[in-house]
Amino acid sequence: MVTIVTLDGPAGVGKTTIARELADRLGIAYLDTGAMFRSVALYFGDGAWEQPVDQLVPELNRLDFDLEGLGKYSELLLNGMPLSPEIRKEEVGLWASHLGRIPVVRDFLRRNQQAIGRTTSLVAEGRDMGSVIFPNARHKFFMDASIDVRAKRRHAQLSALGMDEDLERIRGQIRIRDDQDRNRVVAPLKPALDAVIIDTSALDADRVLEKIVEHIREKGL
Repeated sequence: MVTIVTLDGPAGVGKTTIARELADRLGIAYLDTGAMFRSVALYFGDGAWEQPVDQLVPELNRLDFDLEGLGKYSELLLNGMPLSPEIRKEEVGLWASHLGRIPVVRDFLRRNQQAIGRTTSLVAEGRDMGSVIFPNARHKFFMDASIDVRAKRRHAQLSALGMDEDLERIRGQIRIRDDQDRNRVVAPLKPALDAVIIDTSALDADRVLEKIVEHIREKGL
């Protein structure tokens, strides 16, 4: 039987770290849907969201996602190739947020995500996994934190990847992405009605992971 665990929340809340560790703990695959949006944004490039929709659709139809491996070793492939490290740049994240407001882009990725989830047990991380993509998931979580905490975490994450980004610039871009993600007409960022909400502002990754695992154990995988 396929089991889906959804983990949603805004940028910089720590979803990627927790989702990867959780998938490893549970022995199932990890699906980073944000990376899917970012890889599409990188593929199309700056300003793609201003193109006519009928130009985007043929290009989207040339893209194919696959997911290989389990836990920490889960890897998304785009047209058979691993995703580029360039997708982690802040500007690419902003491009992805712009593209995410376009219904045909969200539709395309929704279909890909749901296709993966039909055959593979997942910890699915994103913005609308529990509310839209996998509404029948057995376990749903929504992580949040203050914008200052999220900006510092994101800065540390990028520094660890060797990317030199200004903290104030990161904070400003997170504000823009928050506004776009929470206020878009299609699939806005919000907790599913039955999601467990976890404020991670004062919690380290280990404690957040333990809280989530406790909830899953109580309900049963």
